[in-house]
Amino acid sequence: MISINSKLPNVGTSLFTVMSALATEHKAINLGQGFPDFPMDQILAELARKAIADGHNQYAPMAGYMPLREAISQKVESLYQNKISANDNITITPGGGYAICTAFTTILDPGDEVIVFEPAFDSYIPNIVSCGAIPVILQLEYPSYRIDWDKLKSAITPKTRAIIINSPHNPTGTVMSDEEMLTLQDILHNTKIFLISDEVYEHLTYDGLQHNSALKYPELFERSFVCFSFGKVYNCTGWKLGYCIAPKALTAEFRKIHQYNAFCCFTPSQVALAEHIKHPHSYLQLKDFMQKKRDLFVKLMSNTGFDLLSANGGYFISASYEKISNMGGLDLAMHLTKTVGVATIPYSTFYSKGEDHKILRFCFAKKEESLIEAAKRLDQIQMNKL
Repeated sequence: MISINSKLPNVGTSLFTVMSALATEHKAINLGQGFPDFPMDQILAELARKAIADGHNQYAPMAGYMPLREAISQKVESLYQNKISANDNITITPGGGYAICTAFTTILDPGDEVIVFEPAFDSYIPNIVSCGAIPVILQLEYPSYRIDWDKLKSAITPKTRAIIINSPHNPTGTVMSDEEMLTLQDILHNTKIFLISDEVYEHLTYDGLQHNSALKYPELFERSFVCFSFGKVYNCTGWKLGYCIAPKALTAEFRKIHQYNAFCCFTPSQVALAEHIKHPHSYLQLKDFMQKKRDLFVKLMSNTGFDLLSANGGYFISASYEKISNMGGLDLAMHLTKTVGVATIPYSTFYSKGEDHKILRFCFAKKEESLIEAAKRLDQIQMNKL
């Protein structure tokens, strides 16, 4: 048997995959993995069917279908006052996660350090480690989940190659303010540190908050790979389509990696999206649509023993279960899936060392009836009985 010197020796199957399989096995309502259980926009679906019928079924250009890149360029200028080039700055990718991984692969050499804020989406650290680089972990302040800027300054060394940020944030739902983005810009001024900005929930901000993209800040953008997801915006996660925006020189290097991995992405969906995003309502109305779901879930959960944390963006809201159980997060998540019929994700999976503040993450991007039934089941739990 030929052995492999594993690049990820401590990594097994993702807990998201495990919990979704467990939810299916036990017929539980899946509030764990971040995907909707309701149909995607039927106008967009029809545009995709039309693209297939019209013969858009061969390879798209490596960088992406040009009309789609042009539409993105116009959208970015309108939203963020940044006039980017469709030709030189935008690359269509098979998902936002792929864009992030490719950005890391583009810039990292063995021994480089990357600052990661935890709780963090689970792909970041494996992406970094597989490049031979070193993740430098900083914990967001609990329970506000904001960045401690003094700790960030102290963590920067001559080996720091990049920092990754995520706003709106998964799993916490926090949204970085303009003041925070300007603070980050000041910290990175006159450094050679790259920024990877995970903005897959770009259009899902609530309570009147705006999304402060790295694209809005010239000094941040000049060092940034800004990564987006169509799947998260348009509730079609199975399309696995996203894009990366970066300065011309960074984009050229990014595409060198991209062209030998995916080369290009599914053409019909690109053709459909090129038409769909010409109509701003298709994305501007999304925040109101999803905030209604968040607000409904908050109301439904008010009589349970869970204490919900604030969530100003994204698909998720988190809750403390201290009143309910002394179990660890993973044990409780498994128990709820198997016996209560509701699947969640424990916060420990978002920490490299498994920190457990007795917090579970719930996805509210679900049908109303799914949220109502899930809350009904969770309301049956007697406090301090688990």
